[in-house]
Amino acid sequence: AAFANSLYGGGIYLGGALASLSILLDNSLGWRGALGAIGLYGLVCALLSVLVLQADPKVVDDESNFKISGKSKEMEPVSVIEDAKAVLSTSRVRWLFLASFTRFCSGLCIGVWGASYFRSAFPDDATSYAVVNAFIVGLCGVTSGILGGVLSDKAAEVANEQGIEENQGRLAIPIVGSLLAVPSWWLAVNSSTFQLSMIWLGVEYLVAECWFGSTVAVLQSSVGKERGGTAQGMFTLTGAIGNLAPSLLGVLYGQATSQGVENQVALSNLLGVAVCTGYLISAVCFFLSSQAPTIDESNN
Repeated sequence: AAFANSLYGGGIYLGGALASLSILLDNSLGWRGALGAIGLYGLVCALLSVLVLQADPKVVDDESNFKISGKSKEMEPVSVIEDAKAVLSTSRVRWLFLASFTRFCSGLCIGVWGASYFRSAFPDDATSYAVVNAFIVGLCGVTSGILGGVLSDKAAEVANEQGIEENQGRLAIPIVGSLLAVPSWWLAVNSSTFQLSMIWLGVEYLVAECWFGSTVAVLQSSVGKERGGTAQGMFTLTGAIGNLAPSLLGVLYGQATSQGVENQVALSNLLGVAVCTGYLISAVCFFLSSQAPTIDESNN
């Protein structure tokens, strides 16, 4: 399950690599032309999805059975709030959402402000950064995600053999990955040369991006199939709310520069502290999730 989810998550990092290359579009076409090219690309992808993706076989079989039996398909009333409460009824899932939120915050701060920092810190290598970052995100991010899924499934098997709950084994992967990401990112934004900074950035992606597959696998197994869609939607929502983190960082950056702090220094300090703090908190929350009970606490 973790491996399957990590394959899905790999698309995020491939998209991130293309996003980095959009800097080259901006240089050659200008910002209007770059946005137009990106919008056109999105429309083409949407069209390909309609033409290529097959219908869910479960839905097709279900509809066929209703047609054969001559019965009408009645939808059961859905309560979003009640389903959300049910998803959050265990402390494991609550800690898992908090860990995911802080992890999203760190990743989004890097995604939004990383390019600005590296281009200001190494202005002579701005064009090289677009290509190198695309390579790092595409290769290291995808590798970390898929390898994290494989290791998570293996850790679940080992834990099961030793009489330990398999989800505790799965969560060991994001715990270790988040902890290793702290020094890696700090060194990436505090290196004196572009080459050394990119090396540590690659290391950071390799150790940090292993969390997605195992986290979604634990979430799905903790809430049950009937609420899997609600849980997945809430997981995505934590990422959307996490967009507040780079916005807040931008406010702090503006305040720091208005007080006379050099742009590069201010951004380096803010990125270092904010991202590393997010990684550290996520590691703690992943650990607490692994140790939390899985029973429904809503009636206690």
